[in-house]
Amino acid sequence: MAEFDDLVALITGPAKGMGAAITRGFADGGASLVLAGRDIAAIEPVADEARALGRTVVVARCDVTRADEVEAAVAAGIESCGRIDILVNVAGGSGPLETTSWQTEPEDFDQIVELNMKGCYLTMRAALPGMIERRSGKIVNVGGTFGLRGRAGRMAYSASKWGLRGITKSTALEVGVHNINVNCVCPGMVDGPRFERVSAERAKVQGITVEAARAQHAEEYALRRVSTDVDVANAVLFMASERARNITGQDLAVDGGWVI
Repeated sequence: MAEFDDLVALITGPAKGMGAAITRGFADGGASLVLAGRDIAAIEPVADEARALGRTVVVARCDVTRADEVEAAVAAGIESCGRIDILVNVAGGSGPLETTSWQTEPEDFDQIVELNMKGCYLTMRAALPGMIERRSGKIVNVGGTFGLRGRAGRMAYSASKWGLRGITKSTALEVGVHNINVNCVCPGMVDGPRFERVSAERAKVQGITVEAARAQHAEEYALRRVSTDVDVANAVLFMASERARNITGQDLAVDGGWVI
């Protein structure tokens, strides 16, 4: 029997990068999937991969900052699959890059806080009543190591990920009595398009090559390497499994050894 057989996982931001890797991990593990995001066309290829394994997959268009769309996505999952056992909040954004606090525009600050904090709050708000009723559930929020240490030039993003940790920990205290685990997986830099954008912006500001900017990031980590999507997916799958049954309210850094 596969680890997630007979379980239903709702994943936000499942189309690309670590979201797609997480989706594939749950599909490989036997879970039925509710895949929620703004770009349905981008989600369909990874949904088709899961269907090819024989998994039930529901694709729901959802802007996680809108309560009505979040509630509709959860309702669609429950209607098709019966319940939501696992919630994984991957959807999020980067915010302003290489931008000081005083250079950050108010609207940019508001946008990233709404996406990275409010989005997770809304999905938990919609999914938790069913979990509480069944006295069972796992929630994994994808945070970031800039929410464990401050980062110059990334104030807005850092603030949003610090805030997500507060949401995670407070909710874990509230729902522990209902046998529900709530944790936060905190990736460092993850190789992929977003890391390329961050490296390109650093290269521009410092007047160096993109390759040199990538190398600078790697040199900051104890293991001297940048994480992959699969590294993050493995941590999320662990936190969503029964192997983590007695872990809640915690932050798990997947960063090659930056936050030590």
